[in-house]
Amino acid sequence: MFRLDGKTAIVTGATRGIGRATAELLGRAGARVVITGRKAESCEQARSELAALGIDCLAVAGHAGRRADLEQLVAHTIAATGSIDILVCNAATNPVSATLAQTPDAAFDKVMETNLKGPLWLCNAALPHMQARGGGSVVMLSSIASLRGVPGLGAYAISKAAINALVRNLAVEWGPAGIRVNALVAGLVETEFSRLLWEDPARREKAETRTPLRRIGSPADIAGAALFLASEASAYMTGQCLVVDGGETIAP
Repeated sequence: MFRLDGKTAIVTGATRGIGRATAELLGRAGARVVITGRKAESCEQARSELAALGIDCLAVAGHAGRRADLEQLVAHTIAATGSIDILVCNAATNPVSATLAQTPDAAFDKVMETNLKGPLWLCNAALPHMQARGGGSVVMLSSIASLRGVPGLGAYAISKAAINALVRNLAVEWGPAGIRVNALVAGLVETEFSRLLWEDPARREKAETRTPLRRIGSPADIAGAALFLASEASAYMTGQCLVVDGGETIAP
């Protein structure tokens, strides 16, 4: 049920962190993986590393917050592989740490374009191709910041709360076409993106202490859940926001 042989998967933000770990795991499960990120050299390096593991993959550089780049990504994937079966919307940005009152409009707009509009644009371009194949699976990366107020991360938290709503609405719209849409609501994960939150010893200890599993997450922790949602193991699951946070949000 977890095999992905014959499937093509697009993973955004796949050059490092959660995206890189997910691309590798999907590839190990048999998928042909399309790696995408902003920098062509980083995409090519990731592609080379995965190819060395025996994974069938290709690299397509593009910005996750630009509609034209995302449409080109889909067109390139169809031209090169003939299909899209799995879409992992992982790329995100958070250029500002400030209260909402102090967040410039330009920074707020940038967060929304990359974190919310980007996944919507990509789905609008890719899902008709999934429909032609008889179905598929979309996995969006959300955050536990979407479930509660987070000081200094208001714009990011709002964008991820909107992702949760986007998942539910896309699931309703595309379910009759056999397309499943789910989200992974991730806790604190040790990636470059969240370095400021886990590199500080005091912050890290606080995070580990309040988490029942007494550790922060690794990219592999999220990748494993992504494989579940991408595969037939979750065939009767759609419109759901699956929390993967070591138990942080249920802790007293």
